[in-house]
Amino acid sequence: MPRILIIDDEEDIRFSLKGILEDEGYEVIEVPSGEEGLELIFKVDLVFLDIWLPGIDGIEVLKKIHEVLPDLPVVMISGHGTIETAVQAIKIGAYDFIEKPLSLEKVLLVVEKGLELARLRQENRELKSCLSHKVSEVSGNSYAIKKLKKLIRQVAPTDAWVLITGENGTGKEIVARSIHRQSKRASKPLVAVNCAAIPEELIESELFGHEKGAFTGAVEAKKGKFELADGGTLFLDEIGDMSLKTQAKILRILQEQRFERVGGNKTIQVDVRVIAATNKDLEEEIKKGNFRQDLYFRLKVFPLEVPPLRERKEDIPILIDEFIQFLSQEHNFKPLKFSKECLSILKNYPWPGNVRELKNFIERMFILYQGKTIFPEDLPGDYLTDNKTDHQEQTEIKLLTELPKNFKQAKSEFEKCFLAQRLKEVNGNITELAKLIGLERTYLYKKLKYYNLLK
Repeated sequence: MPRILIIDDEEDIRFSLKGILEDEGYEVIEVPSGEEGLELIFKVDLVFLDIWLPGIDGIEVLKKIHEVLPDLPVVMISGHGTIETAVQAIKIGAYDFIEKPLSLEKVLLVVEKGLELARLRQENRELKSCLSHKVSEVSGNSYAIKKLKKLIRQVAPTDAWVLITGENGTGKEIVARSIHRQSKRASKPLVAVNCAAIPEELIESELFGHEKGAFTGAVEAKKGKFELADGGTLFLDEIGDMSLKTQAKILRILQEQRFERVGGNKTIQVDVRVIAATNKDLEEEIKKGNFRQDLYFRLKVFPLEVPPLRERKEDIPILIDEFIQFLSQEHNFKPLKFSKECLSILKNYPWPGNVRELKNFIERMFILYQGKTIFPEDLPGDYLTDNKTDHQEQTEIKLLTELPKNFKQAKSEFEKCFLAQRLKEVNGNITELAKLIGLERTYLYKKLKYYNLLK
């Protein structure tokens, strides 16, 4: 339910405005001063703010609100406002300006529109966040991915907590975002926290927020990730890298869904679904004393494992097509194409960096060959090394150790070996082979016949 804050020194105005809003089903908090109001702005969805206040006046309060919460709708109210004051407030960041005596219809309309604006801004941030992660859904048609998608569909509509495991670069965050989008919380934010990237001394502030003056540099109060994710989903990435001290505190918070900000004493209640991810074997980390067993079992309500790319090679062409389409649109690149031989090589490459490595590889190819078709000879050497067949290796050894003394004979043996290998790659299709190696079909046919390569 939306929560509205009224900051006005006139008790009658607070009383009447609160009555109007509560009759419409809104939760209302009302205070008589800007100082008290600033303590509560992180807990509300919209603010009614009087311009003339004792102590800090409304314009100064508006400035402070806009500095820390620029998307919070603030409606300025005044009994003796001027056009200049209204314009100044709007320029600073006020959503609207209404004059006393307050009109019932005007109040309800401005609340409805203000909350809608805040919702649209939130959706816009979520959309940008999805786009920034390049691929927004789990892609592939392999058995492993079909099974993963089915499990996501089953768990997403529930509120069950999920523990996602998998190697680096497999797409664990994409799985988390897919779960959130298919959940009942999709209209609320998904807030991601990389536990490995935050220094231990700052992680409590990052997760639970802090009050002004809580530590050096805390010049303003700040919401933590738990509070920002209220009603939505909190994604704890690389949970295995969290310190034991923080694990102990987060376990209590996860169980109770209540906490205090760093430097604060007010208890904040949240409703958050937790999705955690790690590339570590947490059971092994428990044995080593690096991870709490009770936290592990609290998180592991519904485990999901994301398979490495080498175990779903049939998905590689699908992912390549998606990356080509995305990068073409994002950077206005001319589309790439990969020859069949190239795709065959890429499917056999082990991809130790998984989907992330594949995406980076495609971007690299765009920089080098945008608008062109890529053949095996265009691939970087490290992608060819691990794809040599036994036959290829034996041929190379033979060419190096048993080179004919006669140049004509050496040329002939190389030509035969080259044609045999390329013919195999195109499954015996002479027309396709002619296009591939740049020879006229009739001439190629004679060469193949001469070397007894025709079946």
